[in-house]
Amino acid sequence: MALAKDRNTPMKDGELISVPVASSTTIYAGALVVANASGYAAPGSVATTLTYLGRAEEYVKNAGADGAASVLVRRRKAFKWLNHGADAVTQAELGKTCYIVDDQTVAKTSGTSTRSAAGTVVGVDSDGVWVQ
Repeated sequence: MALAKDRNTPMKDGELISVPVASSTTIYAGALVVANASGYAAPGSVATTLTYLGRAEEYVKNAGADGAASVLVRRRKAFKWLNHGADAVTQAELGKTCYIVDDQTVAKTSGTSTRSAAGTVVGVDSDGVWVQ
């Protein structure tokens, strides 16, 4: 039903979010964090069912069930991840998608459709790739 009067719609910033962590999972502060296929936070890895979230702001070890612990994840920023030497992102990828290798590394390609997208390359330095 459409509004017939003003509504006090709740909001949140969305830059720093708390995400429930997958069971039996450790996430280190500064790690590349993804949502797994079930929507729980996990460290980046090679898989096709992951959604890039951002950078972990804290260390969390979830020894319990899915969601028994949560991790703070910073989003909407460019983060510098390591560049995968065997499949390196180059200046030619500026503005293009790069792909998740692990919780600190991105690559130029999907690895023959085995890697999930990390985000858009916004810079390439000698010591890493800026991804937004």
